[in-house]
Amino acid sequence: MDTHRQTLGRRGEDIAAGYLQREGYAILARNWRCLAGEIDIVAREAEELVFVEVRTRRGEKYGTAEESITARKQAKLVEVAQTYVLTMELEDVAWRIDVVAIEFGAGGQALRLNHIRSAVGSTE
Repeated sequence: MDTHRQTLGRRGEDIAAGYLQREGYAILARNWRCLAGEIDIVAREAEELVFVEVRTRRGEKYGTAEESITARKQAKLVEVAQTYVLTMELEDVAWRIDVVAIEFGAGGQALRLNHIRSAVGSTE
């Protein structure tokens, strides 16, 4: 059974994927998993591979969605991205890690979407 948090997260990922597609990104995978962890969205923008971490929050009581990306989470995202690149044999492809932060209001409506390009260290 889904928890309220999982449902909110899935809604955020759906909104982020739709936004990225409207911006010209090709979605290659969603919720890609490996032993190192999971990446919410794998996309391609032109010739660059883009790993997207989606963070959703309802309000800012516990900080913003952007603030929830800790140093530990950043390191995990890099590890998962590197695993994807090696698994898919894409070592020669440029890549980066973006964050899409979404804030929902009390009524469940999306109030804010912030796309941060190259939010986490990459091979650039």
